[in-house]
Amino acid sequence: MIHEQRKNKKTAGLLLLLVLMLLPGKSAAQTFENNFTRSLHDVMGDVQQRFGIRLKYDMDTTGLKIAYADFRIRPYSVEETLTNLLAPFDFKPVYQQGNLWKVKRYEYPRRQPADGEKLIGWLSTLYNNKAQWEARRDTLRREVSQRLGIEPLRALQQTESNKFGATRRHDGYTVQNFCLSTVDGHTICGTIYSPAPLSWKKSKLSPGHKSGKYPLIVCPNGHFNGGRYNADLQKRYATLARMGAVCVSYDLWGWGESEDEVGTEAHHTSEAHVMQTYNGLRILDLLSSHKDIDPQRIGVNGGSGGGTQAVLLSVLDDRFTASCPVVSMSSWFDGGCPCESGKPIQLSGGGTCNAELAALFAPKPMMVVSDGGDWTSTTPTLEFPYLQRIYGFYGQQDKVRNVHLPNERHDFGPNKRQAVYDFFIDVFRLDGTKLDESKVTIEDENTLRFNPKQK
Repeated sequence: MIHEQRKNKKTAGLLLLLVLMLLPGKSAAQTFENNFTRSLHDVMGDVQQRFGIRLKYDMDTTGLKIAYADFRIRPYSVEETLTNLLAPFDFKPVYQQGNLWKVKRYEYPRRQPADGEKLIGWLSTLYNNKAQWEARRDTLRREVSQRLGIEPLRALQQTESNKFGATRRHDGYTVQNFCLSTVDGHTICGTIYSPAPLSWKKSKLSPGHKSGKYPLIVCPNGHFNGGRYNADLQKRYATLARMGAVCVSYDLWGWGESEDEVGTEAHHTSEAHVMQTYNGLRILDLLSSHKDIDPQRIGVNGGSGGGTQAVLLSVLDDRFTASCPVVSMSSWFDGGCPCESGKPIQLSGGGTCNAELAALFAPKPMMVVSDGGDWTSTTPTLEFPYLQRIYGFYGQQDKVRNVHLPNERHDFGPNKRQAVYDFFIDVFRLDGTKLDESKVTIEDENTLRFNPKQK
């Protein structure tokens, strides 16, 4: 009798378990045997209701399952809850505004402001005086160069097959396209904006040459619409030329005329990181050796990805005497394109960031331009004080500046260009009376492309 009762209870238990497994809802899905697994979509829906938030996704989560789903929820913290639920998929929660959160894939070059603050704090413990800083500086320069793989390219013997187009005269400045040979049959094309025509006959520096007529500003480009043909960027090059500087603009790898040579997909490779850097140094080699260029006044200035390149070029070559990265330098964003972060240079020295790499320029004049609408929003309170500390090791805190535009977003608009003009008027003694963007002639892309038939 007792045996029969036990048998009936066991059968009833099995039937009850079967019924529960067939019932809709999370009771059927969550058991010890299947690790309390639930649909990620369902549990995230519960999280939205529990915490009163909205979630926006940059990926498709259909079919994804999460083990120990409800056990990952922390009723006291929406951030910890989201992190726990998303970590197994290499996703991350990023707070937007109000009650909105965005679910994003893990991005190796992008962090959060709090991460930048921690990194700057850690870096600051590595050096407390000039000697300690310079030891760190030398290590970073060496490792960045090695990780980028740039020195073997620089050591190659270059064949002189550089070509220059006809000079076009505008109001107070001239424009000339060029096509320079680089490596493996590649070329780099761009445009030279100058106060007056540059002669390429007997253009090399003569023995004993100490200064030329004009400062040089190398201008790597960012990912602004149109690349170096962008109207806002043309205004900057031409205005600086009208005030007395030679400005050189050149294509991104895989953009513009480079796209014709290597294809657009080449830009989204680690090769772009190397070749864009090499091209900037190749242009520096050519222009800095011109008899009309003052070797004591050589600047680098770019915005966005061009700002990232400006910092990198200043790390790799000591000939630059002034640096001006615009809407780019950050301790928590290394650059979202492979042309900025295709090689692991931020692993140098046990871990670094663009803010520390920019600091390697100390104590020479530098200005960083930032705004409130991108990853430079923390510059006034985080990165700039850090730079001031490094410049303080040399007693030159006044040599580093920050122009912050809190109500602006990521662009190279009038106020950002004005900051650039003011900086170079000061450090390169440009003629500010000729600062007038209305005098600039905006040329179309076809005109700015190098034409082999030009003479």
